[in-house]
Amino acid sequence: MNKAELIDVMAAEAGLTKTDAKKALDAFVSATTKALKGGEKVTLVGFGTFSVAGRTARKGRNPQTGKEITIAAKKVVKFKPGSELAGVVK
Repeated sequence: MNKAELIDVMAAEAGLTKTDAKKALDAFVSATTKALKGGEKVTLVGFGTFSVAGRTARKGRNPQTGKEITIAAKKVVKFKPGSELAGVVK
């Protein structure tokens, strides 16, 4: 499902116009992005939790040359599904 399809489903299920559904989705994405950028967790009970974790620098290999390289440390976004979502997907 892509963003346009999600907007269509949100509009249909919530009884909104596609424009309002797009605004709601964009607001959710914006608020979640700001919270994660600030180091906060975003928890949606039953759905899951978005959080930020740090990855340390590590050694890797260039697949073309086989030469060893250093992969820099960085922050990554993690998602842990909630129990309801995990139960439905099984």
